[in-house]
Amino acid sequence: MLKAAILAVTILPGVAATPAAAGNAPIRSPMAATAEPSWRFMQTATTNRLVIDDVVDPSVVWAVGGSTEVAGSVVLTADGGRSWRNVTPPGGAAKAFRDVEATDRDHAVVLAGGPSSQIYRTADAGATWHVVFEDASPSAYYSCMAFFDRRRGLAVSDPVDGRIRLAGTEDGGRSWRILRNVKMPPAVDGETLISSGTCLQAAGPDAWFGTSTPAGVNNRVFTTRDGGRSWSVATTPLPGGEDTGILSLSFRDPRHGVAIGSDPRQPSDTLNTAAALTSDGGRTWTLAGATSGRRVSVSWLPGQSRTLIAVGLGSDFSTDGGQTWRPFDDTTLPGIDCQRGAGCWAVSAGGLAAKLSYGHRH
Repeated sequence: MLKAAILAVTILPGVAATPAAAGNAPIRSPMAATAEPSWRFMQTATTNRLVIDDVVDPSVVWAVGGSTEVAGSVVLTADGGRSWRNVTPPGGAAKAFRDVEATDRDHAVVLAGGPSSQIYRTADAGATWHVVFEDASPSAYYSCMAFFDRRRGLAVSDPVDGRIRLAGTEDGGRSWRILRNVKMPPAVDGETLISSGTCLQAAGPDAWFGTSTPAGVNNRVFTTRDGGRSWSVATTPLPGGEDTGILSLSFRDPRHGVAIGSDPRQPSDTLNTAAALTSDGGRTWTLAGATSGRRVSVSWLPGQSRTLIAVGLGSDFSTDGGQTWRPFDDTTLPGIDCQRGAGCWAVSAGGLAAKLSYGHRH
């Protein structure tokens, strides 16, 4: 099963990465003049591939990346993208960072996925890091993290002994432990997660994560209403199979959510994606519209009840809650994160970050 929606990609002509030393002059998307949404690209403090970001506020954005082929990186801006710092933990170049969760400029945790997954924590804006969790189980493979609030968070792993494994923190990420007494439905044989950084979402006492299932079993979404102590599971209309899975989840409130994965209306070898929607908190899901290509990360536009942005091998937007999608950019962007009052940011190969502009046609 494909372990990552982390795309091995190149930047398209016209938006090539520039060396970090060259500064952070915006690189305009070639489609910015012809569509309502557009990306403003900028160089971060690395030229390595970035895969996911965490938007804290209008000034602070963290981003991480890396794979078995590309050196791991952690970067940070504290001035809205005008300048960036490379704050990769010592030895982090050998890691595949899959997710980052931050509360401010100083405090963040980053997840290094794969066998012997680790979580690093900093309390001084990346000047120093400490390994605060490691799971050496050969079956454990942690894909993403999310926090209910500033203190309580979860990290989710592939099944161990037939059940999805969770690690949890109750002290803002200072310490983590494997959660042994969770009421978790058994995994389907061959069920895994896809390392997208947005496969787990949490808010208040609620959380959701999506899985990848084998052919013949549709992808599933697990839901908790009690902070992760007990979980239920629902089957989505998105099909299982080779190189498929719930690539990303986003909820705009406790009831309304979207998941993206393979489109059951398309041949399995096209890798086109479609949205599945829930209006009852994840208990049931209905098939919605197909995106215009492979999309691996999705988010609601903050403050908008009907507008969604999906990124991957290009970018789409929807203004009808996911029923229809329109492309607006061809750049490959593996991850997106949006925050009310701070907007949406995405990341890409070559150490690029991109801030979304959304307004009238030019």
